[in-house]
Amino acid sequence: MSEDLTAESGPVTADDVVLAVRLAVDTLRTGVETGADWSAKAGSLEWDCWETVEHLADDLLQYASQLGPQTPALDRNIAFTWFPRRQGGPYNMVHVEREEGPGPAGLLEVLEACGALLAAMVRTTPPEVRSYHTFGVSDPEGFGAMGIVETLAHTHDVAGGLGLAWEPPADLCARVLHRLFPDVQAGPDAWSTLLWATGRMDLPGRPRRTSWRWDGTSRADKDPV
Repeated sequence: MSEDLTAESGPVTADDVVLAVRLAVDTLRTGVETGADWSAKAGSLEWDCWETVEHLADDLLQYASQLGPQTPALDRNIAFTWFPRRQGGPYNMVHVEREEGPGPAGLLEVLEACGALLAAMVRTTPPEVRSYHTFGVSDPEGFGAMGIVETLAHTHDVAGGLGLAWEPPADLCARVLHRLFPDVQAGPDAWSTLLWATGRMDLPGRPRRTSWRWDGTSRADKDPV
């Protein structure tokens, strides 16, 4: 029987962002402690594990930044410069030194810091604030949910590359599914449904998605009182 995704459909909160990033960092820290190969391919991505974590940190920082201006733009991203370190690599503004410094431990430190910035912005930004995202002008809750989806999905990718186990809490998966993927039919459980929704696995009777997007539009804007 499919799980009811509305069972845990309360609002996505800053505490949810903190939880998602903490669980991700705790899991990936095992790869630091065991000396895992961070140059290994991250799951089904064309990026390696190191640059996938850079990309995730970049997502979290960007989402925090979109909420930062007094009057956020509704038609464009914050005017940072994104660039890849190599051909085929992710376009990031966040890049972490591989050859010098603290190595993978420093990479996770950057991830944790960017997650904390997003959590702080979700917690302190008034709910009526709106800012641009290519998948729909959104509110603080929406940007928090986006950061969580990026964290859960990309930790799945990196954990696969490093040979680590990773399965986030079902209630957290259900809340972000309800917020960002309202039209996705529930699968056997919330985690596998989220992996299907983000193009990372197939489900019985549902082939793997080759393209996907969420709907970040504020619930209040879709369903005005």
